[in-house]
Amino acid sequence: MRSWIYLLACNFMWALQFTCVKLVQEQVGPLFTVWGPMTLATVMLWPLIRSEQRHDTASAHKSKSDALRYLLMAAVGVFPAQVWVTWGTRMSTASNAAVIALTAPITMAILAVIILHERMTRNRWISFGLAVVGVLLCSTTDLRQAHFASHYWVGNMLVFLGLTGSGFYNTYGKKMLERYSPMEMLFYTYAAMFLIMTPVVIMSERDVFARIPQFTVQTWIGLALLTFFHNFLSMVLFLKALKVLDAIQASVSNYLVSFFGVPIAAIWLGERLTVPAIVGGLLVLGSTILMTFWDRGGAPAVSAAAASGEAHASATADSR
Repeated sequence: MRSWIYLLACNFMWALQFTCVKLVQEQVGPLFTVWGPMTLATVMLWPLIRSEQRHDTASAHKSKSDALRYLLMAAVGVFPAQVWVTWGTRMSTASNAAVIALTAPITMAILAVIILHERMTRNRWISFGLAVVGVLLCSTTDLRQAHFASHYWVGNMLVFLGLTGSGFYNTYGKKMLERYSPMEMLFYTYAAMFLIMTPVVIMSERDVFARIPQFTVQTWIGLALLTFFHNFLSMVLFLKALKVLDAIQASVSNYLVSFFGVPIAAIWLGERLTVPAIVGGLLVLGSTILMTFWDRGGAPAVSAAAASGEAHASATADSR
């Protein structure tokens, strides 16, 4: 039950992400918006994992080749999820990106079947069906405004591939969680992302560094919220839950972003709550509750042997 509370909390934080991005977008570019908070979160994680490692007496098998696995997870998983989705949304439309995002939990479930050999039970199909219907009701505005014309094709594909990267990270990461704690996995992933993104940020948005002294209070608040809630706390809670639950179960919970997004948009952005949106939000919440109490022990855990035996075979398959 605690793991599902973690999922509720992290999905609420992810639903707040877009509001936080609005706070910083006037002074900070899209790449720095990802790189800055992620780098600060990496610094915050360092003393915590050092303390954790000093008190950890378990002898999990860890190898130097894991560094390559973390680079793979960052390059194939986190980088596309963070950067390609941003670029794709700029090349397409926000409504298109929102509609394409509905496929992310389904993609993650498919990857969980392929990589982790998890099973789609009848109960899971029913919960997924309720969640999809609910999220479609929550997204009626986006569906009406979506335009999948040919000149949006590249942007739409970048969004889809970026979201597929997120699913790959979450699914493949479950294997790493058998040998690393959630905070360790997050730290090493962010460290790999720092190596990948720093040259890109310096080449594309180096002017942002010169503007740091001119950042407004609003910008600093946005960066602080993105650092602590989006890149740090929400991810630690999600990975703690993923360590216990099947990846398929965690993927269904991602539709809670739409459930939380409805009241957040109504309260902060003044958008009108519609009956379909309310019904859809309740269906999404209901599907998560069903998955919580109806699907306990629905699939076998992946063995440590299976986790160490499969590495790069499914690396081409996907946040948020």
